Amino acid sequence: MGSKALADLVFLTQTDTTIGFVSQNPARLDAIKQRPPHKHYIKAVPSLAVLNTFARIPKKYRTLVRRAKKTTFVLPNGHSYRVVRDKHHLLLIERLGWAYTTSANLSGHPYDEKFAKEAADVVITPLNTGSKASDIYKLNRHTIKRIR
Repeated sequence: MGSKALADLVFLTQTDTTIGFVSQNPARLDAIKQRPPHKHYIKAVPSLAVLNTFARIPKKYRTLVRRAKKTTFVLPNGHSYRVVRDKHHLLLIERLGWAYTTSANLSGHPYDEKFAKEAADVVITPLNTGSKASDIYKLNRHTIKRIR
């Protein structure tokens, strides 16, 4: 794969929800999307065991998180996580261990296939348009709030 480490690569792929950029390097994603560096990305993980290495799920919501599909949770630590269950996307996430994931567009703009393919280091096909973004819920110890 050349001289770039796997963790520094930006992949363009069909995620479990939309066409997106996937990388372990948030600075590369910030530069591509022209997005301020203080905003957090969703961290895609291949399993609950991996999620538990990053954050603690409030006990009240563990069953909800375990059963959720195509759903992102903002946990009490302020970071967003999604356990990937889609077989196609899971192959990449398992190889990386975990990855930041974001829509494949300039921040605030619609998807542009030409831009996305030029911006990515690796394009994983097929790319299917028309999927919807994940639902997002913010979890605290005692409350749950739907964000998207």
